[in-house]
Amino acid sequence: MCFSRLAILLTVLLCACGRNEVRQPFPLQGASPDQASDITSVANAVLFRALALVGTRYRYGGNTPESGFDCSGLVGYVFRDAAGIGLPRTSAELGTLDQPEVSRERLRGGDLVLFASGRRVSHVGIYVGNGRFVHAPNSGGTVRLDSLDAPGWRELFRSGKRVIR
Repeated sequence: MCFSRLAILLTVLLCACGRNEVRQPFPLQGASPDQASDITSVANAVLFRALALVGTRYRYGGNTPESGFDCSGLVGYVFRDAAGIGLPRTSAELGTLDQPEVSRERLRGGDLVLFASGRRVSHVGIYVGNGRFVHAPNSGGTVRLDSLDAPGWRELFRSGKRVIR
C-alpha cells in the first residue's frame, strides 16, 4: 500500500473511533452542502474500515475482528463500527433491505454489493470503487479485495444497495 493511501486510512480510522450511536440511513436528495459532506465522510469511514480488515480470517457466523468474519458479519461490523448504522445480520436479510437498488454502473463507494446463484442473496460485500469490493468469501480464507469482473463474481452479481445516501 502506498504511503498516501496508508496516511488517509489512518486519518479516517482515527476520526471514526468512538462512535457508539446507531443511526439509520439518511437521504442525499435535497441535502444541504453540510449533509452531503457528512454523507461523504460516512462513506469514507466505511471504506477505510473495510479495507483495514483485509486479511482478517474467515469464520462462519463471525462478526468481530477477533473472532473472524463471515460476509454478512463483516458488513454489519463495518457499518456499525465506522458509521453507527445497524444492518440485518444475514445476506438474505440484507438482500431484502428496504433501501434503493443500484445497478453495477451506478455503484458508489460504501454501497453493498449482493450476489446470488438463485433467487435469494447468498453473499454480500462492500463496494470500494473501480470495480472492486471487500468481502469475506469462504471458509479457510480471509477478508479480501476482489474484482466484480472476476470469474464467478461477475456471473453471481445481483445488484447494489445504497445504505449511505
